[in-house]
Amino acid sequence: MFIPHGFGERSISTQLGKIVYYTAQAEPWEPQTDTQSRETLVFLHGFGGGSSAYEWSQVYPAFAAEYRVLAPDLIGWGRSDHPARSYQAEDYITTIIEFMQQTCTAPTTVIASALTAAFTIRAAIQRPDLFKSLILTTAAGLADFGKDYRNTFAAKVVTIPFLDRLLYSTGVATEFGIRGFLEQRQFASPDRIYPEMVKAYLQSAQQPNAEYAALSFVRGDLSFDLAQYVPKLTIPTALIWGRRAEFTGPEMGRCLAEMNPQAIRIFCQFDDVGLTPQLELPAVTIGLIRKFLPLLEKPAASDLPEHDR
Repeated sequence: MFIPHGFGERSISTQLGKIVYYTAQAEPWEPQTDTQSRETLVFLHGFGGGSSAYEWSQVYPAFAAEYRVLAPDLIGWGRSDHPARSYQAEDYITTIIEFMQQTCTAPTTVIASALTAAFTIRAAIQRPDLFKSLILTTAAGLADFGKDYRNTFAAKVVTIPFLDRLLYSTGVATEFGIRGFLEQRQFASPDRIYPEMVKAYLQSAQQPNAEYAALSFVRGDLSFDLAQYVPKLTIPTALIWGRRAEFTGPEMGRCLAEMNPQAIRIFCQFDDVGLTPQLELPAVTIGLIRKFLPLLEKPAASDLPEHDR
């Protein structure tokens, strides 16, 4: 699988198995300074056929000179362990918390995508002491405001025993299936999909037992109504939303942001991209992250004395 230049693989153990993560280990990054003394940024990938930390690989190297960068493959994806189980939202919320506890020594900024971004909000509600700020792309629980992904045809088809694995092996874990998923679910412009992306997703999708996490996602086993949790969020947050995100458009993102403006301080609609702007337009995504990092460190207007507002 693709690992950016100068990055290497490490791992931790969690309740569900080994999580592999990628961090700077060699030239040109390591010799510059002691990475343990740097502030940490954690990048968490979303879900789909063949998802992995590769999703952020065009973005996170841009921060390696200044930050200690960590980009894990979540349980069931990439090079991490793939337990044969029916995954639930709580599995990922728990493992995100475990990963933060084991790899971060101070409150940390997490940059996360899609359904994983929604899990990260719930993790930050449970353990706010672990989080400094959140920068989230298309943070949706896929059952938000009564619009439940589990009612779609795709979700219902994969509830049929044996057919689900057949569909995975023939329709997802193939070069044709991966390209189709990227074109239909993740990208606004198919001409931005290039061979390396398809290869990276395909390698992840073909790992032993990779179908368990993927089918849990497609069935909707991981879905929940994020709107029920957003009012409890206290961590400074920025939302980036692709205008052409399939199933979860920017109107949903604005509604979530309006539920808790004290925590969700920034809402940015990103035109001409779909679900994963970090893959479609990584340079612009890097620019937005750099813009939002210092803004989220400033106190909220309501926290300032009245004469400073």
